[in-house]
Amino acid sequence: MNSTNPMKNKNTAAFFAQAAIAFGVSAVGMMIGIAYLPIDIWQRLFLGMTGLFVITSSFTLAKVIRDAQEGSTVLSRLDEARLERLLAEHDPYRQPQM
Repeated sequence: MNSTNPMKNKNTAAFFAQAAIAFGVSAVGMMIGIAYLPIDIWQRLFLGMTGLFVITSSFTLAKVIRDAQEGSTVLSRLDEARLERLLAEHDPYRQPQM
């Protein structure tokens, strides 16, 4: 693996579209379900606020997980570069210094 190449995005356009559509359908479905529940307005507003909080906290959790994964990737790349440098500098036929 060449440490100078940036990480490539492994997600296809179809996967991205499927994820976006699933998110949209689920968010709209939740809001329609809350709107048609036979409950008082304050209960409906509470459920809507809770649903919005779940959505935003899900985005935050996904970002935190992605950042942690990218951080570990960068550290492993640094370790790999150090190892490659040590191996490149190593000369097995060099006589030891006394």
